[in-house]
Amino acid sequence: MTEICNLENNTGMHMLMCPVSDRIQLPRNMIENSMFEEEPDVVDLAKEPSLHPLEPDEVEYEPRSSRLLVRGLGDHEMDEDEDDYESSSAKLLGISFMNRSTGLRTNTVGYRQSSDRSCSAPSVRTTVICAVVLVIAVSVIMAIYLLPKCTFTKEGCHKKNHTTEDIYPLATNGKPFPWAHFRLPVSVVPIHYDIVLQPNLTTMKFAGSVQITVKVLQVTWHIILHSSKLNITEATLASSGSSQPKPAELLEYPMNDQIAILASEALLVGQEYNISMEYSSNLSDSYYGLYKIAFKDDNSTKYNGFHTGCEEKETPFSMGRMEAMWLAATQFEPLAARSAFPCFDEPAFKATFQIKVKREKQYSTLSNMPKKASKPLADGLVQDEFSVSLKMSTYLVAVIVGNLANVSKQMGEILVSIYAVPQKSVHTEYALDTTLKLLEFYQKYFNITYPLQKLDLVALPDFQAGAMENWGLITFRETTLLHDEKMSSAMDKKRVAAVIAHELAHQWFGNLVTMEWWNDLWLNEGFATFMENFAMKEIFPDIYNDDSFLNQRFKTMEKDAMNSSHSISLAVKSSEEIEEMFDAVSYVKGASLLLMLKNFLHNDGFQAGIQIYLHDHSYGSTYSDNLWDSMNEITNETVNIKSIMKTWTAQKGFPLVTVRREGKRIYLQQEKFVHNLENQTFPSRYLWHIPLSYKTSNRSSFLPFNVYLLEQKTGC
Repeated sequence: MTEICNLENNTGMHMLMCPVSDRIQLPRNMIENSMFEEEPDVVDLAKEPSLHPLEPDEVEYEPRSSRLLVRGLGDHEMDEDEDDYESSSAKLLGISFMNRSTGLRTNTVGYRQSSDRSCSAPSVRTTVICAVVLVIAVSVIMAIYLLPKCTFTKEGCHKKNHTTEDIYPLATNGKPFPWAHFRLPVSVVPIHYDIVLQPNLTTMKFAGSVQITVKVLQVTWHIILHSSKLNITEATLASSGSSQPKPAELLEYPMNDQIAILASEALLVGQEYNISMEYSSNLSDSYYGLYKIAFKDDNSTKYNGFHTGCEEKETPFSMGRMEAMWLAATQFEPLAARSAFPCFDEPAFKATFQIKVKREKQYSTLSNMPKKASKPLADGLVQDEFSVSLKMSTYLVAVIVGNLANVSKQMGEILVSIYAVPQKSVHTEYALDTTLKLLEFYQKYFNITYPLQKLDLVALPDFQAGAMENWGLITFRETTLLHDEKMSSAMDKKRVAAVIAHELAHQWFGNLVTMEWWNDLWLNEGFATFMENFAMKEIFPDIYNDDSFLNQRFKTMEKDAMNSSHSISLAVKSSEEIEEMFDAVSYVKGASLLLMLKNFLHNDGFQAGIQIYLHDHSYGSTYSDNLWDSMNEITNETVNIKSIMKTWTAQKGFPLVTVRREGKRIYLQQEKFVHNLENQTFPSRYLWHIPLSYKTSNRSSFLPFNVYLLEQKTGC
């Protein structure tokens, strides 16, 4: 007799499986920290996902209630004690959203209520008036839409081509701005940037210049790009190779952080042009853009800008009588590169970068690439010039100016360095050793050598995110990179290794291959979170166990079970929506889906699929479908990975699988799991393709699990 003796799920999302009479419910108090604070659900049945298969751009955007501020970091590395560490590696942005509802009003026009409270029919006069009004309204609408080339202005209808005065917003100078969309047009793309920055750590201002070489893909009379809070004093436009740049009219539209360069003649397809701009701005007081960092230069305990008890509170920018030291650093993900230099600030617009930094003699500088040369300038400053970068997105550009100390070690052709403020450089050895081990592991696993000549990891005294994966210049909080052998705990050691593992994974997933748009952020963060845990288990088994990642997944399931959750991949159409994509769904659920896929394809198949994906799309931008296509190459499409995985990425929530046994047969049924929502009904269109693993009593425990793919509501 065949009997089920062990039934496990293979999804990585830990779908709930239970007998009909004894369903397991997630405890209401599972969520223990601010990362998963419950807030009123946003219930809008109109936004329920459509019948499988769903396309990411078909899923309506729905606000969420808590979002990660971390850039390039999972959600479990930052808290000081073990419980908090297991659940959060980053600060969260708790945002409450009000339900939007419209009151229903009873329309009683044309009806009268008699004394016995019954309604009588409308009068003939009322009916005639309503009919006339309806005919007039329809006639006006038809006239508006049927008149050819009719543009309506205050003067009336003009039968001519639409003018920008009517269909485009107004720039700051009152002129029509020639673009009305949040995303940039694709008529012009950047090829190369030459950037010169001059941060002044005395005046807390910076000046800059940029020359962007662009290529025209469609005939246009203007170039639209991003700029935020930059005082642009000069702009010129010239065809590539021309020695006669011409002043260009520049329009600004701050609502979308966009500027327009207007050409005096049509820009022709296939031609290259140079845009040059001079500008200035203030060093940011926030943690985004090119911002200033204050720290205390002594060997006392870490100063974070605030005191406790009855002492006077001081920010890092107003330290009172204490003498502050200053750094300038960048944090550009997701939308802040535009506040340091005008650029095409979208991940798909990849280009190469040549960066030069003018500094005072007492400071040093770092950027993504190795320093190529330093030369003194006439005004007593020094200009550092860095090598031309590989093709990359703007949010990965990084610059640091200040006094830092480092330890370094050569690994083949790669120079690995750990930087910190001088008094804390003694705590960098563990990070260096960990980085070397992880770098070697990733290069072998991906079968792609790390492509830069150097890799710098920098501990910043004042940094909001847990870490940021800037290509070749990764920035960290001090607590996520520095390790004191005498004072740090085992949990501190684990946290440092985990954060480094996450950020190094990004050098391939996110930097070498980047999501095309922020709707697929999970391709960056889900992969980095998955590889972080996978690498830790392989390289540091003495300090890693599966419990931490398992705990993360359960807490994410708690959030994902609510109607206010969202699908992993969905359309984002504003800066606020982009910021909100940095949450546990993108990080942890994304990693869980990759774990499910790894178990389904087995280790070798999954690794081969990843290598195909990285090789085929190096230095490019991708969609989720590109990953599934790479996996289908491994299966020879005997199993359609794309159709399976789109049921998980294009709809929110997760399934509850009920298992029922009748004699020798096992019956399965799936439905959407709902977390303690009484009187809530969900459409039957929720359907997942679920890989289930099982063993029977007559099968050796040393043999692999059998796999059953549940593709319908029921199966057996």
